[in-house]
Amino acid sequence: MYKLTKELYFPNVETAHSSGIVAFGGDLSPERLILAYKSGIFPWFEDGEEITWFAPEERMVLFLNQLKISKSTRNLINRNIFKTTFNTAFENVITQCQQIKRSGQLGTWITDDMLKAYLKLHEMGYAKSVEVWQNEELVGGLYGIDLGHIFCGESMFSKVSNASKMAFIALTQKLKAENYQLIDCQVYNDYLAQLGAEEIPRELFMQILNRQLKVVYEDETLDSLSKKFLMR
Repeated sequence: MYKLTKELYFPNVETAHSSGIVAFGGDLSPERLILAYKSGIFPWFEDGEEITWFAPEERMVLFLNQLKISKSTRNLINRNIFKTTFNTAFENVITQCQQIKRSGQLGTWITDDMLKAYLKLHEMGYAKSVEVWQNEELVGGLYGIDLGHIFCGESMFSKVSNASKMAFIALTQKLKAENYQLIDCQVYNDYLAQLGAEEIPRELFMQILNRQLKVVYEDETLDSLSKKFLMR
């Protein structure tokens, strides 16, 4: 595992430990964070811990055409109980994600420094949010990093049942209409698996990421494993 310095650099994700940790240290500057996401790496650590950077062997993603909406959820959508907006209350959303209590979690990985860093990324146009409203109150939402054609989801919250699900579905439908490739969900989550997200090998994720970032241009760079997922 690599110890970062002041140099703006990340090691290749294939050097990651079996735990998924690829590096420690560094900082949360906008430049380093954007380099991390474009390198297939994301920060994940708790308050008081050293900054830790991950690139797990199995990456949880949602290919947008694989979204699963249950009959009960469709009925909920048709009832128009919720109103959904995009990128209108980013600071409120990330603050709620930081403060919401989660089962089995003692604290939050969204530290104050992390919150400030993502607010800066929002000002720069990288970090974006989805808001879910009920009776003019913000009851759910999510935020993440928009790389263009790939959206890297970071966190979501719900104050009422199904609110975060509405945010995720609305985001997926919007990105699909805009010809995005996938939502990066980072690590396995039962909740997102029920919505169609799945784990894919890190190698495949990096192929797709590099292709979408135009690091690699030729379609033949995608091997048969890539085509298995992308042609469904």
